Amino acid sequence: MIVSGTAGDRPTGGTPMLPIQNFSSGVLAEIIRRQPPSQARTNFAWQLAVGPALARATMVELAEGVLTIRAVDRRWLREIGRERPRVLAKMQALLGREAITKIATG
Repeated sequence: MIVSGTAGDRPTGGTPMLPIQNFSSGVLAEIIRRQPPSQARTNFAWQLAVGPALARATMVELAEGVLTIRAVDRRWLREIGRERPRVLAKMQALLGREAITKIATG
């Protein structure tokens, strides 16, 4: 049985329910991190981190902890520049903090 309240829906045992988007992103990140490093893994994580539109307008390469991003034009590079801290955090969540330490644009 689920009880609704100001703290959110929770089973009657008092344990809060985990939103599915939080659960699925954590599980997906764990699956991605378990895969061997490859360009395909980096590209997949990139698309999840920035969305399909930005992923289509960019190319990424991960080497020695540096994610280098190349874009089809400067507008996309400006967008990446504005979102750099958020993008870095998302990529680290997907690939691991040790796998990516810096973002560079080129």
